[in-house]
Amino acid sequence: MSRYRIDPMPAPADPSLLTALEKIETATLGHVRLTGMVDRGIRALDPRQPARAGVAVTLALPAMCSTLMHHAVSLLRPGDMLIVDRLGDDRFACLGGAVARAAKMAGAAGVVIDGPVTDLAEILAEGLPVWSRGPAQLTTRRLELGGTLNRPVSCGGVPVLAGDIVLGDASGVVVMPADEAAAEAEAGLAREGRVARTMDRLAAGERLGDITGVNARIADLTDPKDPKK
Repeated sequence: MSRYRIDPMPAPADPSLLTALEKIETATLGHVRLTGMVDRGIRALDPRQPARAGVAVTLALPAMCSTLMHHAVSLLRPGDMLIVDRLGDDRFACLGGAVARAAKMAGAAGVVIDGPVTDLAEILAEGLPVWSRGPAQLTTRRLELGGTLNRPVSCGGVPVLAGDIVLGDASGVVVMPADEAAAEAEAGLAREGRVARTMDRLAAGERLGDITGVNARIADLTDPKDPKK
């Protein structure tokens, strides 16, 4: 029996959808979504790295083994976001400089790992957007222990299916079903527009509570003439 369970690569997303999502902050989705929020312990390796959106390619790796990681990176396409479930391990780094270069050259949108990485300087030099649980000096080895590719995984407490849409930025990572992504992009862009107008009004000297209406609401609730008091 094979130790590997490998399903086909998911269908690519419309590049215009990914471009639209990259104009939205994950925090914008955090205002309206309750699901798909990856644990905040999985952070951007470089807080200055741009927001990236991509199609989830899902990988589950046994703790010490990186054999399937090398195979998965060899299959990545432009617009893919590699999501790595480390099956509970937080000691062995499965991504370093060489893997980062391979993923970058394949055109991957980024890599999200529920575990550590190594070779930080090399990864940063490659410019590959990476979200992880931080650095480690202990690394995986090609031990052929098995794993799964493009089958359901868990990353930061969130279930992820191959083909889901993933958005990551300095605030974190959000995963959503592909059939919800277009609506989220449209709603998110509208909300970003409202935020931009609020920022302009703040710059013009208005008070936040007046803009949002909470000052008037609190004044109404605390009015001593209110017959309800």
